[in-house]
Amino acid sequence: MAPVFSNAWQGSEDYILSIFPDLRANYGDTLFASIPDGAGWNAVNTGDLKAGPIAKLRFGREEDGSASPFAVTSGNDALVGLGDVGATAEVGGFVEKLFGSRQQWRGRIETMHGFGGHEGTVGNFSLSYRVRSGGGIFNIGPRATLASSDFTRTYFGIDAGQSVRSGLGIYKPNGGLVSYGFGGSMNCPLDRQSAITAFSSLERLGGVAKNSPLVRERGRATQFTLGVGYGFRF
Repeated sequence: MAPVFSNAWQGSEDYILSIFPDLRANYGDTLFASIPDGAGWNAVNTGDLKAGPIAKLRFGREEDGSASPFAVTSGNDALVGLGDVGATAEVGGFVEKLFGSRQQWRGRIETMHGFGGHEGTVGNFSLSYRVRSGGGIFNIGPRATLASSDFTRTYFGIDAGQSVRSGLGIYKPNGGLVSYGFGGSMNCPLDRQSAITAFSSLERLGGVAKNSPLVRERGRATQFTLGVGYGFRF
């Protein structure tokens, strides 16, 4: 199980504790699956380059403040009047490249389209630097997320009806930068098949998100996540 301390919803000023089942399944270096990384296939795998299809699940958001089904605490009433956002299946592809004298740098791009709670297109970009020390593996680097207007209006937009019910001003954002920041992880192998992983991120919402009345009046543009989990490789 993986306890995770994070904002109740993207843009929230409240934090919640969630307990995720953190079983990571891999079939060789071909197939992979986990809750945070989704399920994917390394259709291209040359050692320093990987690419292929990927699918992820984005949990829904309910206006009563409850978050994912794994949350053990809940947020406040900031979302009342905005309606619920259902869970979303995000399907697309990824490209990952290792480079540097010891392949210590990793660049990754994911592009996915949503089906369900949102119908937008999301792009995730990250760069990380890897260091081995004392038997552990440490990764740290910048990251950013861009999304289309279908995504930003689902999570940060406020239409006329929502404005009346919530008391927040109408807001119709375009697509653009949703968030940017840094993330890091520490992986400590226990044996050849299992490991303990700690991870954290500090991010800032981009203009299309932080300019929403929801965030300006009832939330916070700075977002923080901290968690620890156990992984097992088949």
